[in-house]
Amino acid sequence: MNEFEIIKQYFTGHCGRKDVIMGPGDDCALLQLPPNTTLAVSTDTLVANVHFFADMDPVALGHRALAVNLSDLAAMGADPCWVSLALTLPEVNETWLKGFCEGFFELAEYYNVALVGGDMTKGPLSITVTVHGSLPEGKALRRNGAKAGDGIYVTGTLGDAALGLQQQLGNITVAEPHQAFVRTKFEHPHPRILAGQALRDIASSALDLSDGLLGDLAHITTASDLRAQLELELLPLSKAMTDTVKQEQAWQLALTGGDDYELCFTVPEMHRGQLETALAHCGVKFTRIGRMVAGEAGVELTADGKPYQLAARSWDHFRSGV
Repeated sequence: MNEFEIIKQYFTGHCGRKDVIMGPGDDCALLQLPPNTTLAVSTDTLVANVHFFADMDPVALGHRALAVNLSDLAAMGADPCWVSLALTLPEVNETWLKGFCEGFFELAEYYNVALVGGDMTKGPLSITVTVHGSLPEGKALRRNGAKAGDGIYVTGTLGDAALGLQQQLGNITVAEPHQAFVRTKFEHPHPRILAGQALRDIASSALDLSDGLLGDLAHITTASDLRAQLELELLPLSKAMTDTVKQEQAWQLALTGGDDYELCFTVPEMHRGQLETALAHCGVKFTRIGRMVAGEAGVELTADGKPYQLAARSWDHFRSGV
């Protein structure tokens, strides 16, 4: 099969949205935004043996490639609309292509995302995805809106994807009852789209956790010119985590492991009651883990009310190579 036969067989026929005037097949896609809306765009590249194992199940990889980009839209509170895909393949493997498309388009269909274009070329395996979303004007969740006194929250549990990666690398032995859970957390991240939309009128700032809570929260503190105080005993940890590693290692994985794709956000005290109602309708667990305070941008850690110094970051290379 040549490039255009591959595109025709595997990547056409996925433009079911009425706002797609022209999808794949011309020089550009033509898309229609509703009045009084803002366009949100995010691009991410995944490279074999850097962001994923080269022999990773293609169904899981197709899901993951789209999910990590949709997570960026969730962090802005955007509604997913369209996606473009640039795929570089070392060879034509139709079994791999079929599996990748199964995972990719299953998630795209779930969130009503239309594939509107992209590119295909030969070379080392890599995947570049650009997602487009929309949201009402002035409603985007940004990193620079936090205020002193705001609570700091996260969705879900932290560190499970990092635990799943270390299991696959053979660095940590996870008990059999938890193995499938942590592997799924790494290979099948769940973008918090509904939670992001529910936070539009409640949160003062937000982002998704791709590189670890400690580093990602620092982006909010820098953009908002504030300091974050985290209480480590409040970090939400799964049973898989607490059954597998000791407390300090669990905190380290939760803070620096990365690949959680949960949301971290700040909420003023006046909206605290609204928060519980809004996220209850999304079926998402959330946890308050600290607060924003005046001071030099950065993140302070405390354990049982005392300053805590994180141990050497042995997991810094989680995302630089697998």
